[in-house]
Amino acid sequence: MNASFPQPNLATLVLDFDSTFTQVEALDVLAELLSAADPARPDAERLADVAHIKTLTDQAMSGEISFAEALQRRVQILKPTREDIAALTEVLKGRVSASVERNRAVFAENPGKFRIISGGFHEFIDPVVAELGIEAEYVLANRLIFDANGVATGVDQTNPCSQDGGKIVAVRNLSLSGDVVMIGDGWTDYEVYKGGAANRFYAFTENVTRPKVVATADGASVQVAATLDEVLHAEGYEGRYSFPRSKLKVLLLENVHPDAVRAFREEGYDVTTVKGALDEDALIEAIQGVHILGLRSKTNVTAKVLEHADKLLAVGAFCIGTNQIDLKACSQKGIAVFNAPYSNTRSVVEMVMGLTVILTRSIYDKSVSMHQGKWDKSATGALDVRGKTLGIIGYGAIGSQLSVLAEAFGMRVIYYDLAEKLTLGNARRYRSLDALLAEADVISLHVDGRPENKNLIGAAQFARMKDGVLFINLSRGHVVEIDALAKALASGKVYGAAIDVFPEEPRTNDDPFVSSLIGLKNLILTPHIGGSTEEAQEAIGQFASERLLNFLNRGDTTFSVNMPHVQLSEVEGRHRFLHLHRNVPGVMAAINQIMAKYDLNVLGQHLKTNETLGYVIVDVDKGYPKEALEELKAVNGTLKFRSLM
Repeated sequence: MNASFPQPNLATLVLDFDSTFTQVEALDVLAELLSAADPARPDAERLADVAHIKTLTDQAMSGEISFAEALQRRVQILKPTREDIAALTEVLKGRVSASVERNRAVFAENPGKFRIISGGFHEFIDPVVAELGIEAEYVLANRLIFDANGVATGVDQTNPCSQDGGKIVAVRNLSLSGDVVMIGDGWTDYEVYKGGAANRFYAFTENVTRPKVVATADGASVQVAATLDEVLHAEGYEGRYSFPRSKLKVLLLENVHPDAVRAFREEGYDVTTVKGALDEDALIEAIQGVHILGLRSKTNVTAKVLEHADKLLAVGAFCIGTNQIDLKACSQKGIAVFNAPYSNTRSVVEMVMGLTVILTRSIYDKSVSMHQGKWDKSATGALDVRGKTLGIIGYGAIGSQLSVLAEAFGMRVIYYDLAEKLTLGNARRYRSLDALLAEADVISLHVDGRPENKNLIGAAQFARMKDGVLFINLSRGHVVEIDALAKALASGKVYGAAIDVFPEEPRTNDDPFVSSLIGLKNLILTPHIGGSTEEAQEAIGQFASERLLNFLNRGDTTFSVNMPHVQLSEVEGRHRFLHLHRNVPGVMAAINQIMAKYDLNVLGQHLKTNETLGYVIVDVDKGYPKEALEELKAVNGTLKFRSLM
């Protein structure tokens, strides 16, 4: 840390152990362990004991019964051995609160500034907190009394922590200099503040919310804190200029996979989910105050929406395409956009091959006839796919994988793409779309959603196809002129088709589907499910959320569709400045002048640009004045600035 900018006079933070430092109430967990270890007892008796212990805990933490009474009664019911306590300790080591775990560095960097207080016991608390750098001398807790057989029979009654109001006495006896801040979930924690032993109190709600305790918040000396991040931020500890994760809002629309929701919540972010898509007006209302927006294909992020996105840092498309997002407007506002370009590739390819076989063999229409009671055992119109020519329009991730799988079926593959691509297997590139249309027996579209591709396939293109061609579109709805396809099917020019995407699609499953294609023979219609397998949606949820979290947590822009690509390591033992700006002259020089002005020691620096944006990442030693950050934000051309610890 630079000597020029010492830490301010920091308050001593006193943390409750149960449901604050850890996610659980230790004696409740002990009751469950002892119950599981005694299978010979009737289930009803074991469950009753566990329920009784938990009831006593809740009553004590909510202030309904005296703490001393609840503690003594619980120990007498449990009667744990030293081996039981050891087993409990190992469980608790794995149940440390998420925000405590991710801030473990602050404990080691500030010895003596963090104290643990609990009505629990040194025997299991000391080894748990020691793993996060808090020594036993900074723990205030009870001690168990064991008999000659190593069975706990009671509590040391001379310890103030065993008595009602004991936490007040224990903290006051420390005679700490400076401010003292109490952090906890229970009523006895609030009493430390109320009794005058602490200057401020934070009702900690990361693991449990106790209404009586939360109701004490006055917005000044008593506040609610959803995570330890919020407390550290408010109390001026390292990371004091970084925004607490629990204050960063994530809005996930359109049934984004639960794995994505879980990933953001585990990292401490405030997550809201919405089942369906939102129209422009609804999104404008919902996006205010949101830092991360996640969506699939039906919600449009327009320039008008972005005008109201006052906090937005990034948009994640939990799908392949990003045509539903105004990328230019996002770039102008310094908003990063990510997608999942490969996660459902295999799922789409498998569906195309399945549809190819179904259409080639006329399976769909024969199935419909069977459901109508008609038995039509005939080979007429049923063909093998082997030896047929598959024409792929768009040879990207999906088109190229389809090429490989189709060849495994014995098909001849030709493809058309505007860009030079690595040809796989025996596929052959055609430089003329018309030439491909004239030769293919089966045509499958795999193009992106750029405006230039609108009505790529219309009446003129259908006319150039072989008579009796099979046509498949699992790419984008607007690339095919639907009325032209309907006429081609009705005339027999197109023998069969499978369409999964449409120019206009219902926003929710409750809205009706309307199309001129309904009712046509040998036509398979599916509701945009090409990539909708459980495996694909899980992979998309994991991939897209990982990209967004890497951007949030360390500034990594790998796989962004509009930002300069910079792959970054975790932020450890340093602070990181992230400066996104318009690509104009002088920005880098201005940033370096500020670094020199405040004598900041630069540990690493990156600059990456594209046509419109510049992205500077600077890692510095810990310790810097707030004024330096304000000047970095004010550099000409700045779009977004963040600091990470």
